[in-house]
Amino acid sequence: MSQHHIVPITVYVRVFLTLLAMTALTVAVAYVNLDWGNTPVALGIALFKASIVILFFMHVRYNTPVMWLFAAAGFFWLLILLVLTMQDYATRGWEGPPPVEFLKNATAPF
Repeated sequence: MSQHHIVPITVYVRVFLTLLAMTALTVAVAYVNLDWGNTPVALGIALFKASIVILFFMHVRYNTPVMWLFAAAGFFWLLILLVLTMQDYATRGWEGPPPVEFLKNATAPF
């Protein structure tokens, strides 16, 4: 037989208030000029919020170790995607604008 874990309502209220606070923090950080650091800070807050949702609302915290393994694999995949995205974002300015000759000879596709 499967066991059902009953979560008290106070846990859900605390999680909800934490998510509201993290959303307010995300909005507050958006108004602060951190130069290139705004995107990593916003992604870090979003990752924290996603982990809270997965742990409590999806009940991974109270589940079997196999479920933890699959949740960790999903987070590992997300980490790979975020690292590749940040690598692309960080290196976009390395290449300068195209030369003027290229722009003069370019034809419009329409």
